[in-house]
Amino acid sequence: MKQEVTIYTDGACSGNPGPGGWGAILMYQEQKKELLGFEPNTTNNRMELRAVIEAVRALKVSCSVAIHTDSAYVCNAFHQNWLNNWQANGWKTSSKRDVENQDLWRELLSVLATHTYQFVKVKGHSDNSYNNRCDELARQAIKQVLGTTLNT
Repeated sequence: MKQEVTIYTDGACSGNPGPGGWGAILMYQEQKKELLGFEPNTTNNRMELRAVIEAVRALKVSCSVAIHTDSAYVCNAFHQNWLNNWQANGWKTSSKRDVENQDLWRELLSVLATHTYQFVKVKGHSDNSYNNRCDELARQAIKQVLGTTLNT
């Protein structure tokens, strides 16, 4: 039986594009692990994706994963079959344009391949303490590098 892991993720950007950060919390039984990272020139959607990628990449064995995110972009790609459609259409959108962030979508599918997973949409900037903590981690990653506060 696969280990059941809960993941919360969030991404932030100071400007869009601009310097960005991501944060994640992995929870297994009573254990919690926090992760964060920074990219110098990115977008909020790329940081949302990077948070999920790095959180899943941190798993050492095949798991059953519940991924909680406030990103409609990430959730809708799975819940509304965007990813399946993009792949079937050669990574083109319904309007025949190249899918944005294709590199990260491909990376995400690759790291998810050994796991069973579900995406859970949470309301951002509300009363979810884990989502709020991920937001803090993402902002902290930017602040640590830039030494500034964010007003996003």
